[in-house]
Amino acid sequence: MHKILVSSCLLGQPVRYDGQSKGLKNDILTLWLQEKRVVAFCPEVAGGLPTPRPPAEINAAKVVTATGEDVTGEFQLGAEQALALCNAQQIKFALLKESSPSCGRNNIYDGSHKGVKVAGMGLTAEKLVKAGIQVFSEEQLPELVSALAIAENN
Repeated sequence: MHKILVSSCLLGQPVRYDGQSKGLKNDILTLWLQEKRVVAFCPEVAGGLPTPRPPAEINAAKVVTATGEDVTGEFQLGAEQALALCNAQQIKFALLKESSPSCGRNNIYDGSHKGVKVAGMGLTAEKLVKAGIQVFSEEQLPELVSALAIAENN
């Protein structure tokens, strides 16, 4: 049975920049939690950022807060720790929060801090994908379920 790295905020943990969560209520996620397949992780907190914290966006390969602070190092550290955790626990699948500068799988904010989304990946999602881990956003839960079923039937 495969373990799944899941963004802590999707599990209801108040770790987002605004001190909130984005708890995902879903029967399959509840089942995975009961089966002890879920490994909760927040790369931003793991990278040393506080909660709450100023919102950050990727701008010209740097992660910068709305107040102009460069937090790229913290985001990179969190991404490295996510990959290390996946390697240590042989995790090959991740369910991450879309649009996050860490976890965004298909889109992120454009760096202007004006609420504009663009195609792209957050630092953690990109690092995991490059390492061969299958990354899905909460908007792709059916695709993750299918990928897990294929992996477990092989």
